[in-house]
Amino acid sequence: MNKRTFADIVLLIVVFIWGATFVVVQDAIAFLTPFSFNAIRFFIGFIILVLFYFFFTKKKKAHFNRQSLKAGVTLGVWLFLGYAFQTFGLLYTTPGKAGFITGLSVVLVPLLAFLLLKQVLNRNMIIGVAFATVGLYMITLLEGSIFTFGDFLVLLCAVSFAMHIVTTGKYAMEHHAVALTIIQIFTVSVLSLIGSFLHENPKEMFQLEILMQPKVINALLITGILATAFAFLAQTHFQTYTSATRVALIFAMEPVFAAATSYFVIGETFTFTMIIGCLFIFAGIIFSELPIKKTNI
Repeated sequence: MNKRTFADIVLLIVVFIWGATFVVVQDAIAFLTPFSFNAIRFFIGFIILVLFYFFFTKKKKAHFNRQSLKAGVTLGVWLFLGYAFQTFGLLYTTPGKAGFITGLSVVLVPLLAFLLLKQVLNRNMIIGVAFATVGLYMITLLEGSIFTFGDFLVLLCAVSFAMHIVTTGKYAMEHHAVALTIIQIFTVSVLSLIGSFLHENPKEMFQLEILMQPKVINALLITGILATAFAFLAQTHFQTYTSATRVALIFAMEPVFAAATSYFVIGETFTFTMIIGCLFIFAGIIFSELPIKKTNI
């Protein structure tokens, strides 16, 4: 198995974790507001990564410098903006529309990668992106055609997540993966804490009575360890072996895994149209992997 294939498999596992944790996150934010939840979740991920770094990494001091700090903060800002715009956008639009618009990062990533990183797109990748976009549309089933303020905020979310994927592809080649992930995760935690103080009531949210709720503890531990520390470290490390466009296509599987988990765990309806949408996304990923001779654009 070559490195690119192995990287794709690991990234697919990452997306499965993100999709599978939707249910536990929804349970937790019934008690703990989104910014507060992310502040704690990413701080747990930060602590896990720091422990991993000091116990399993050699030449520790050499990995942290002005360049890696700037790169990590940049990644953290884009990641935080993605979560923030999505959170506020959901106040003004429907989950179905938000899911599809967020998924448009699949389209935005290859365009941004072409413009910013000069990554050449081949025909199969473009067709794969088109298939994945249709699949996302069928899974989320837009409930209205009017473009609202909430839709605009979620579009900014999609741009932010796309920029996070593209900039990860750039900086992961230049800096140590663990150090870079530590900085970006800590940045998200700090910015989320600031967001909590500005838009929520942290005095209520950070009470032991709320934090000790079983659903909150489970969600924080699962997302902090698996969906944050492991997932973003894996993305930062393994994205060096694949392209930003391929990563975006793999990430398009997140709503598929989220829907499947919801179906098996809480019995949420999985319609025929959603199944067809999943197949379109699978087809898009497979098509993008097919070899092509020399036709590039």
